[in-house]
Amino acid sequence: MTPEDRILPLEGVENFRDYGGYAVPGGRRIVRGRLWRSAHHGGATDSDLSQIAGLDLAAVVDLRRPTERANQPSRRPGGFAGRVIDCDAGDQAEPPHVAFLRETDLSAESARAFFRDYYRKAPFEPRHLELFRRYFEALAEGRPVLIHCTAGKDRTGLLAALTHNLLGVGETDILADFELTNLAARIETRLDQVTESMTASLGRRPSETAVRAFLGVDPSYLVEAFGAIRRQAGSVEAYLADLGVDAVAAEHLRETWLETPPV
Repeated sequence: MTPEDRILPLEGVENFRDYGGYAVPGGRRIVRGRLWRSAHHGGATDSDLSQIAGLDLAAVVDLRRPTERANQPSRRPGGFAGRVIDCDAGDQAEPPHVAFLRETDLSAESARAFFRDYYRKAPFEPRHLELFRRYFEALAEGRPVLIHCTAGKDRTGLLAALTHNLLGVGETDILADFELTNLAARIETRLDQVTESMTASLGRRPSETAVRAFLGVDPSYLVEAFGAIRRQAGSVEAYLADLGVDAVAAEHLRETWLETPPV
C-alpha cells in the first residue's frame, strides 16, 4: 500500500486518507478501508459526500472546538446514520494557533516552536482526553470510523499515532503516516491562497516557509507528544489505560482491527 494509495482525493476535503493497512509484528496488518482520517468537511462537495457515503461510517469523531464547528459546519451524506462524537467542553474564543499568529514574528522557526509546545500539551488537554476515550470506545465496536479536526494533521495526527502504537505499528510507519499530511494536504496547491488569507487576517505577510510550517507537520512534533506522555503518565500503555484502554481492552482492539495472518 503506497502513500498515494491511502489518499482519497476529494474535491473539498483535504487530507482524507486511510490510516489502516500498516504491518505489525507477527505477519499481521491493520485492516484497510475502515479507519479514515481527514480535515474538516465544511467544504465537501456533493461528489465528496457520495464517496464518503460509500465508506459506511459508523462513527465520525470531530475533534474540533465548538467555535470551529460553528464556523465551518460539517456536511454529511444524505441519510447519514452514523454516530457523531464531539465535545463542547473547554471552548476558546479562537484556536490557540490563531491567537499565536497574532503575536508571532510569522517565521518558520517560531511556528515550529509553537507546534512542539502544542504537542507536549495536547495529549493532556481535558477535552482531548474525553474525545480520545470516546473514540476508543467506538473503535472497540469494530465498525468503520473517521477522525477529523480542522486541518486533519495535529489533533487527528496524534490520535491516529496513538492508535497505531496501540495496535503494534513500528515507529517508522507511525511517523510516515503522520508526515503523509505533507502530501495529502495539497500544500503546494493551497500555498498562495492560504498566504493571502493569512495576510488579510493578520495585516502582515507571512514568509512562505512559515506558511508551509503551519500547513504541514514535522516528525519532531510527534516525538514531543510521546515524550510528554511517557514523562507524565509513565508509559504510553499507562496513558491509554487512563483512557479506559487497559490490557484487556487493548487486546480486544488488536483482535478486532488486525487481519488474521496467512496460514
